[in-house]
Amino acid sequence: MRLKNERPANTDEAQTSSTRHRPQTLKAAAVALAGLSAVFLFEMLDNSIVNVALPTIGRELGASTTALQWVSGVYAVVFGGLMLLFSAIADRFGRRRVMLVGLTLLALASAATALVETPEQLIAVRAVMGVAAAMTTPGSMALAFRLFDQESLRVRALTLISTVGLVGLAIGPTAGGFVLAFAPWQVLLLINVPIAILAFVGIRMGVAKDLPEELHRDPLDVAGAVLGTATIVLALLAPTLFVEVGPDSWMPWAATAGTLSAAAVFVVRARIARYPLLDLELVALPLVSSGLAYKAASGLAVAGLGYMVTLQLQFVWRWSPALASIGMLPQVVVLLFSGRLVAPFLRRVGMNHAAWMSGAAVVLGLAVFAVGSRFGYVWVALALVLVAVGMRIVGVVAGTNVMTGLPESRTTIRAAMVDTSSQVATGVGITVTGTIIAALFTGNISSTTWSVEQAASFQTGVTVAGFAITTAAAALVLLGMSRARASRGAPVGPGAR
Repeated sequence: MRLKNERPANTDEAQTSSTRHRPQTLKAAAVALAGLSAVFLFEMLDNSIVNVALPTIGRELGASTTALQWVSGVYAVVFGGLMLLFSAIADRFGRRRVMLVGLTLLALASAATALVETPEQLIAVRAVMGVAAAMTTPGSMALAFRLFDQESLRVRALTLISTVGLVGLAIGPTAGGFVLAFAPWQVLLLINVPIAILAFVGIRMGVAKDLPEELHRDPLDVAGAVLGTATIVLALLAPTLFVEVGPDSWMPWAATAGTLSAAAVFVVRARIARYPLLDLELVALPLVSSGLAYKAASGLAVAGLGYMVTLQLQFVWRWSPALASIGMLPQVVVLLFSGRLVAPFLRRVGMNHAAWMSGAAVVLGLAVFAVGSRFGYVWVALALVLVAVGMRIVGVVAGTNVMTGLPESRTTIRAAMVDTSSQVATGVGITVTGTIIAALFTGNISSTTWSVEQAASFQTGVTVAGFAITTAAAALVLLGMSRARASRGAPVGPGAR
């Protein structure tokens, strides 16, 4: 029995594809790898470098707490909501072609930052950047994999690209804080222009065009994409509206009803469509759902904690952006220098034990921040370290679980599924923390002076938001553990049943 969308292998096509000239060393593919690494650098650098500038953006644009929440969160929401659709489009019309269009869009949207004058304009620019990220990111790993025919070179290439992205994630807040000491905040987004140009040139010159036999002609589930994205956006918009306009207005209730309706129709369509955007049978596989739950917990924790720490350091403690960037160094050190310890740790304790231990570290870090952040920076630093350690390991576990849990014919969707889980959780983390803080804070958050009562209300909001994120992350980790246990002895896929 074949799964949805699965087509029989075509020997002639495989032979034609194999005739493509492929580099035999990483050096021979240096131009292509530089371009693909730049794509991943943009994805990982963007949100981390923007967060440190949020207080500055709030003061200069007069943005409310909710507006700042969407400046950071709308990128992840659009990115996660459209990633599966653009993955399908790339598989049909060409990964290289879609990526080049996305990079052009990224450069134009980033350049438009120089013209931004209101929070609403900045949110719109960030949304377009999310579209560009959805067009470029899924294809980066696929094109890197396609560059080589030797497994060892593929592994080394993917490791190189991932390392570049991880460096961007790690140094983003620190670099951003120091840049703000002598340059306007717009520079932090304008930096994407040269990154996009580098990526465009590298991919245009170093990556060959997709061959017709490497693409498919399955219909695109545009309706499923619209329903899925609408569900995510409305689900995150509803709590914001309850805070902004109040429960007496019809708007938050309409958004809530729209969320439930769109979600229900999306599930029905996914079950009856011949070529669904997201095959729910795959998501339901024990190891796959386990990996997605772990990845969501990690994305939720990193986004929520990063957002809260940035606001606390600069708004409550009145640290400068440069000093706040130094305050993020514990996370930077862990992310940059713990990589060599991950593989030995996994070999020593095993994948199952590593999963719950790293998940527990993430949850414990969030709890430490929720309880101890009001008592001094040492507790903030400890929280950053614990979450970074957990994230570093749980990311490997999540990817491995999803790859192992999918049938061999479906592994090409792995990157899109894992990234979608992470990005949607990132949007949820920022929205939940931002909404709670906005609901409990009294006054104008962008004001340069706060009263004692305002500082206390903000700290209360941070504490409540911290507990909310801790609870959500703990639930996801427990789900991941439960599904991993259920995978023992389970069939490989729906077709095996």
